[in-house]
Amino acid sequence: MLHLYNTLTGEQEKFEPLEEGKVRFYSCGPTVYDYFHIGNARPFIVFDALRQYLVFKGYEVEFTQNVTDLDDKIIDRAEEEGVEPEELAEEYAEAYFEDLDKLGVKEADYVPRVTEYVEQIIEHVSALVEKGYGYEVKGDVYFRVREFSDYGKLSGRSIDDLKSGARVEVEAKKEDPLDFALWKSSNPDEPGWESPWGRGRPGWHIECSVMAQTTLGESIDIHAGGHDLIFPHHENEIAQSEARTGKQFCRYWIHNGLLEFEGEKMSKSLGNFEYAREVLDDYDRETVRYFYFSTHYRKPLNFSEKNLEDAKSAVNRVYEFLSNVDELDTGGGDSESSLSEYGKNLLDRIETARDRFEEEMDKDFNTPGGLGVIFDLVKQANKFRDKGKSENRHLLKKAKSKVQELSEPLGLFQGREEASASGLEEDLLELLLEVRNELRDQGDWELADRMRSELEEMGIEVKDQEGETTWSVDRN
Repeated sequence: MLHLYNTLTGEQEKFEPLEEGKVRFYSCGPTVYDYFHIGNARPFIVFDALRQYLVFKGYEVEFTQNVTDLDDKIIDRAEEEGVEPEELAEEYAEAYFEDLDKLGVKEADYVPRVTEYVEQIIEHVSALVEKGYGYEVKGDVYFRVREFSDYGKLSGRSIDDLKSGARVEVEAKKEDPLDFALWKSSNPDEPGWESPWGRGRPGWHIECSVMAQTTLGESIDIHAGGHDLIFPHHENEIAQSEARTGKQFCRYWIHNGLLEFEGEKMSKSLGNFEYAREVLDDYDRETVRYFYFSTHYRKPLNFSEKNLEDAKSAVNRVYEFLSNVDELDTGGGDSESSLSEYGKNLLDRIETARDRFEEEMDKDFNTPGGLGVIFDLVKQANKFRDKGKSENRHLLKKAKSKVQELSEPLGLFQGREEASASGLEEDLLELLLEVRNELRDQGDWELADRMRSELEEMGIEVKDQEGETTWSVDRN
């Protein structure tokens, strides 16, 4: 039985969806004013895998991940670049989906954009004003935090603690410093929509509430995001959602730990980050995914070249096993009655693997434990391959199949993505190799060897065999 740590209660709880067999799952998406960095990628990868694991366990999952295509950051960046905010947002939204695909992240069932839901947002804000939770001041609409008695239940802090805490936007015209914007008036040169309070645009927090409830319903099962979103974003989502409906907005609040760079949170504001697409220039997507899954999702994770290299080595070990199985002659009889100790151990690992895998993963989506089961299976299979030389090898095929079955929800070990060069890239490589061969013919071995070494550093493997030079792309 799956258990998840619920930020709302501070406990690991048995997962019981509102509707048996069906899960309504919302995860906060990006604000598209720039490419996302490798720290932003953690929730995208982790919660995509949780979604796939729920499917693996037999649930029907409806998954929503929004795109914030209207925000002050977008407006400010567009002004810097001299383009319209809509143009900038579209450019980076396209880049976001491209990078998700490179990371092996499956697109959500619903991908709402803020600009497509302004009408529903206005309706929601109007309802809050009618109920006395919202009030208008000179075209801006704010939420009265003290009117919502449960405010602070997610972050676990009192109203007074929150008032003195960080990330509270102070605005002179608010009734209370804790009150947050539901609707913001727009300047003439900014994006805006007509509303009962004048021309304006949605506040940040209201966007997720409306998009989650419109696509999944007034009450959902799981809401996920980074730990840094607990307050104020998710706290405010609860307040504005439950104040309107009178129903619990979400049953399980799940938050991933942050990616750190030399002990500090990785962020664009600190300048200590790398774009995900830059990391993918050096490491394949399975290495990046494994890097995240090797640490429990709620724990902080240190970004370093060593950790990525360790992940790369681990991924390569599994693929080496899968490749060795493919190359073996696994024919012969199917009898398992006379197996050696190594064969019996392997058969036991295969037959119990799924139960052991789920037992680990059900402990609050414990991916390190799940990976441990997979690697244990690979270890026993390698022992059997090396020691059981005279035995029937069909068990290795079973082991390979089980490894891939268990790895599928993590997006690992389903077969390497073939890397290739084409078009102009191929022509340039051929030209470089022609120049290198001419240097060899002229006896300039030093420069020829240097060209080969630098090509290999770029991931181009060059082989000289029987007077012919061939090349291939190595993504490992």
